[in-house]
Amino acid sequence: MSLPQPEPTFTAADYLAWETTQDTRSEFIDGQIYAMAGGTLEHNAATLATGSTLRHHLKGTPCRAFVSDVRVQVEASNSFFYPDVVVGCQPSELADTKAQALAQPTLIAEVLSASTAAFDRGGKFAHYRLLDSLQEYVLIDTDTPRVEVFRRNAANRWELYPSTGTDAAVELASVGWQGTVGELLA
Repeated sequence: MSLPQPEPTFTAADYLAWETTQDTRSEFIDGQIYAMAGGTLEHNAATLATGSTLRHHLKGTPCRAFVSDVRVQVEASNSFFYPDVVVGCQPSELADTKAQALAQPTLIAEVLSASTAAFDRGGKFAHYRLLDSLQEYVLIDTDTPRVEVFRRNAANRWELYPSTGTDAAVELASVGWQGTVGELLA
């Protein structure tokens, strides 16, 4: 009888080098690589709408919005993720054109899907909360429609600001944006 073999583990450097040779994106959590699932048209539309809205809003500021293909590094948990939308506001970090990930995001948004919602709300948010720079974590539910903004307060605790319905008001205080749920959906 043979003993179970441990799963192979990778270093962060191994993961980054390996992923440059792949056709699909994968996330990395403390030595393990996880393939990412494809999204629906609605998911993609909400990602594009949110990213475009923020990109336009942030023009002329030190912040930049990115969608889907930009990694976020959570050094404290030895992890890399691909959020649907991420905003970086650290000029020194954004100036590095060879950077493979943002390590100091200000805002992260995830568009929920049936296959990722539980992880986005739980495990992934636990990793993101380790980022000292992160001020807001936004969950966008295209089915409801609903936007949940988790905002870090002065006591370093996370407060929830939910908005339901396309006409409901949403505030992303970390980047000074105010609008509606509908503006982030399409």
